[in-house]
Amino acid sequence: MRDRLWSYALFAALLACAGLPIYIHAPKFYVDEYGVSLSALGAVLFGLRLLDVVQDPLLGRLSERLRDQRGQAVGIACAVIALAMVGLFAVPPLAAPLVWFALMLTLVFSAYSFLTICFYAQGVAKADRLQGQGHLQLARWRETGGLLGVCVASVAPVALGLFTGAAFAGFAVGFSILAVAAALAMRGEWLSVDVPEGTGFGTVLRDRLARRLLFIALLNAAPVAVSSTLFLFYVESALGASGFEGPLLLLFFLSAAAAAPAWGGLAERFGPKQVLLSAMILAIFAFGGALFLGQGDQWWFALVCIASGAAMGADLTLLPALFATRMAQISPSAAEGFGLWSFVSKFTLALSAAILLPMLQHAGYSGTAQGQSPEAAVDLLRLLYAGVPCVLKLAAIFLLWRTKLDRGTQ
Repeated sequence: MRDRLWSYALFAALLACAGLPIYIHAPKFYVDEYGVSLSALGAVLFGLRLLDVVQDPLLGRLSERLRDQRGQAVGIACAVIALAMVGLFAVPPLAAPLVWFALMLTLVFSAYSFLTICFYAQGVAKADRLQGQGHLQLARWRETGGLLGVCVASVAPVALGLFTGAAFAGFAVGFSILAVAAALAMRGEWLSVDVPEGTGFGTVLRDRLARRLLFIALLNAAPVAVSSTLFLFYVESALGASGFEGPLLLLFFLSAAAAAPAWGGLAERFGPKQVLLSAMILAIFAFGGALFLGQGDQWWFALVCIASGAAMGADLTLLPALFATRMAQISPSAAEGFGLWSFVSKFTLALSAAILLPMLQHAGYSGTAQGQSPEAAVDLLRLLYAGVPCVLKLAAIFLLWRTKLDRGTQ
């Protein structure tokens, strides 16, 4: 505890609350509350990620330029993301709902990107000062904290809705409190003396192993993006289990949080590549099982949530640790490298929303709130939720299996 790794876990929890849960809750919230179409929401999400094509690398460079004032910059970004979250969920739209959705998400995602880049770049310097396998040690704290944050954020709107009647407004206020707590916990960590000067994007992009790890991250994040985007729709329509969404989400993310430290320990003993490959194979079996579930199979789906959640714990722990280790070798400041990493991680979420949501709408899917969807649309939902991740995981497994890691990265 003397290394204050708990503060990295708390800050990771903040970022996690603004990551996957936004894709899980925000589209459905704006469909149910304001009648915004799935295609329009998908187009907005994809458009925001196109902005990230330019923005994330530039934010990586901005983080490097502000290395001497990084603490103040992080404080401002924390305030921006907290206020934007309140605007997204707790304030009635001050413009057309779709325009307001786009504006608030632009602020959320921009602040999220900047904070993520600063956080992971500082983590590289922090890990280098830890004894033993520092990057895996830090990854266990960081990703476990992040996964616990996802657990809370995923189930909080459901719980708050039951007890207060103000599900998403309460979530936004709670997020703001967490932002203040996380910023205060990390206030002594943003020391520029610990962070080497940047070497530019070219150093990262010219390195064969760094490029390969970025591409593996792209392929491996896509299944999580697909399943996150469609999770609520799958439970509601394919399983006919309305009301089980919150408990199943909590089970999924709790499994990931419980498994993350175990994956980290196994990686220190057997090597991250071998352990990550095993977890990716587990994910294929889990998603494959979801292909054959139907109405009333929520209890079988609970087993799928446990297995796929555990597998995701390895994805979120080991891949960033591998990339951080490589950055420490070729680009110690890591700000530019994690600017690229942030773009890769978020682009898959937006691409899945831009492709999958319009496909479902074109097939006639409208969600149970709008009436019964055609059986063919529900079958497509099942195939997209469970089948597409299996194919993407197979591609990621093949690429990782063919990747030769340097001795210092293993």
